[in-house]
Amino acid sequence: MSVSKREYKRVTTKSLVDMKGQGEKISMLTAYDYTMAKIVDGAGIDVILVGDSASNVMAGHETTLPITLDQMIYHASSVVKAIERSLVVVDLPFGTYQSDPKEALRSAIRIMKESGAHAVKLEGGKEIKESIKRILNAGIPVMGHLGLTPQSIYKFGTYTVRAKEEKEAEQLKEDAKMLERIGCFGVVLEKIPASLAREVAESVSIPIIGIGAGKHVDGQVLVLHDMLGMTHEFNPRFLRRYLNLYEDMTKAISTYVSDVKAIKFPSDKEQY
Repeated sequence: MSVSKREYKRVTTKSLVDMKGQGEKISMLTAYDYTMAKIVDGAGIDVILVGDSASNVMAGHETTLPITLDQMIYHASSVVKAIERSLVVVDLPFGTYQSDPKEALRSAIRIMKESGAHAVKLEGGKEIKESIKRILNAGIPVMGHLGLTPQSIYKFGTYTVRAKEEKEAEQLKEDAKMLERIGCFGVVLEKIPASLAREVAESVSIPIIGIGAGKHVDGQVLVLHDMLGMTHEFNPRFLRRYLNLYEDMTKAISTYVSDVKAIKFPSDKEQY
């Protein structure tokens, strides 16, 4: 049964909690620059994640680890300038929060002050509890991230589905409840069994956003470049491509090259 969509002039962390309470699913996509963020916001997305996935899709790195705090602030500030409605959440990059709660707070403050973003996201559970608490105590909204945590890829050694075993699943459930208890406004669950994700979503009052976590959560997030088909080598089961821009853009650029070579562009009407 579909749920009527409530119109929000500006989406806030409270809006997301209200959406969960009303049974309205939350839409979330990444964006990293002004032009794309303007389109995403105008299309009615609820949450824009300035993800550390910029390390992959914008900078070409193999993992999310190399991107720096300064680079995340640059991307976030570009996105914020375009926004009229969406809530903007920014990933704290690898190395800026894991070991030192004071450094975590400094990193979060820089993002909020220098980019104008609305919240930050951190990967991990009980091991980063003190960092999250320090940030929350400063009045900065925090979104958690559990399951597959890409910043820990060298620890896991693989991007395979997480929490299939009972011990890891139980820890994930405990971490989700802990994140709610200390004050996080939401949690992303990445690449875990759908049945476990449903159990987590039903056990907490804060929104659970899934990526590869099935349909029984409170919302979904994808990387914009993946769902638009701008990337073409990344093909996980959870990804639905809504366009095939890789082929369309390649064709358009090839046609432009041909037109320039053949002196078909510009035409008489396209010159002064």
